[in-house]
Amino acid sequence: MKTADPELMRAINRFHVMDAIRRYGPISRVEISDRTQLSATTVSAITAALLDDALIVTHQLGGIRDAARGRPRVMLDLNPHAAYVVGVKLALDQITIATTNFRADVLSSLMLPIRLGRQPVSVIADLVEDGIRRSVADAGLTIEQISGVCVGLPGVVERMAGVCRASPIFGERDVPFAAELTARLGGVVSTIDSDVNLVTLAEHWFGQARGLDDFLVISVELGLGLGILHNGELFRGANGLSPDLGDLMVRTANGSGPVRLAAAASEASILAEAREILAGGEHEHAFRLGRGMEKILELAAAGEPRILALLEQVGGSLGFAIANLITLFAPPKVILAGAALQAGDALVEPIRRTVAELLPPSLADVSDIVVHHWADDIWARGAAAMTLRDLYGAPWNTTGPVVHR
Repeated sequence: MKTADPELMRAINRFHVMDAIRRYGPISRVEISDRTQLSATTVSAITAALLDDALIVTHQLGGIRDAARGRPRVMLDLNPHAAYVVGVKLALDQITIATTNFRADVLSSLMLPIRLGRQPVSVIADLVEDGIRRSVADAGLTIEQISGVCVGLPGVVERMAGVCRASPIFGERDVPFAAELTARLGGVVSTIDSDVNLVTLAEHWFGQARGLDDFLVISVELGLGLGILHNGELFRGANGLSPDLGDLMVRTANGSGPVRLAAAASEASILAEAREILAGGEHEHAFRLGRGMEKILELAAAGEPRILALLEQVGGSLGFAIANLITLFAPPKVILAGAALQAGDALVEPIRRTVAELLPPSLADVSDIVVHHWADDIWARGAAAMTLRDLYGAPWNTTGPVVHR
């Protein structure tokens, strides 16, 4: 019988110890052993190495005593100064940038209100580079102290190659944005990923899915994103491809189709349909200024029947897709995210109702559908988490990025 590679086993054990400290720290060695099912000797050896590498720190808490030894236990936690990373989110109307520490605490952030859809790739790269350098300086750091950069954007992303195959952000296809950014930042390793994957990882580390190793995130924004966490790992396709829920073929609530789901239920489709419904009226100015979604939410809250009917239709289309996803994955939790969800029951109730109607009885009570209520910086914490996993994460993760130098 073939034995396991000892180096791989050591790396896996190291990951489990780091993950336990991240999830439950400050935590004692005894508790780490209990949670990981590793021997006390193995945990002591791994934590000693982590302390030598300055990845973790100790806290001796007075008054907390080990019953067997009769002295205060030493608690272990991540060292916030072990590494610094930068997260970037690209949207059609703005660039948002945040610098975080090893615990994914946000140290500085800034937002650049720019219509990226009108800019060539080189200009977008210039703007991102300038924003990163500004955010790093605002955090009191230098670019040489940054261990990695992660850019999240909507669309189809091939993470291993650092290539965006298609996105409404770029007018071009197959954009090697990770390599472009790495070169501009003097070799600081840069990666790109689907923005919904960053939210998914942040929900797993810090949010409503903390402690869950299986769940879905549905992002209703410019496009439709799908984040899948299975056995504690993000699901990816070939070469680290991120799935794009907007490309799913569906029939619309009125029976027409088939159409791509993004054409029936994305933020972009909601804006286009609402603008047509309200054409020629007093609300056109809001759409021209890029504040169409704010106007839609305002009208929905006021009970405007045409907008409520639109959201009912969108909710039905989303509910149809989500029911199929629950049938496929049976996740204990489905998290809905995106600005459109601020419409509240006008959009969420049609989703829940359609899911309940379409699910088979055997799965009716399996999945809890919740709405994401985090602050806007959750994606930044997710970008930090993604980069830190790349640097110090699971050794069996074969979908990690290529280092673009």
